[in-house]
Amino acid sequence: MATENKLQSYELMVIFTPVLSEDDYKNAQKKYSDYIKEHGGNIVHQDAWGLRSLAYPIQKKTTGLYFVMEYEAPTNTNATLEIQMNRDESIIRHMVTRIDKFAAAYNQRKRNKLATENAS
Repeated sequence: MATENKLQSYELMVIFTPVLSEDDYKNAQKKYSDYIKEHGGNIVHQDAWGLRSLAYPIQKKTTGLYFVMEYEAPTNTNATLEIQMNRDESIIRHMVTRIDKFAAAYNQRKRNKLATENAS
């Protein structure tokens, strides 16, 4: 069975340092979405939450710029993505979570519901 070619669903949450300018924040988001696309994945949804308070100080910072992205990618993409994020000094925390088909369907329903409520 060729599992390398099969796309898995993932959710990536990144907390960038709060000292980034708006342009740097957008460029960092684009950098990681482009990285996933270049490595055979596709972006399902991305959402920049902006500046939020942290639950506890990280590197003496009490706020961070949050970014959440849901994507599908081959399983081997995450290992190289993790290396890229660990090298990036603008990231103070990151987490990649594999989501099953039920969670992906739930997220899609939730987005559709919000879209119809906002359109009304």
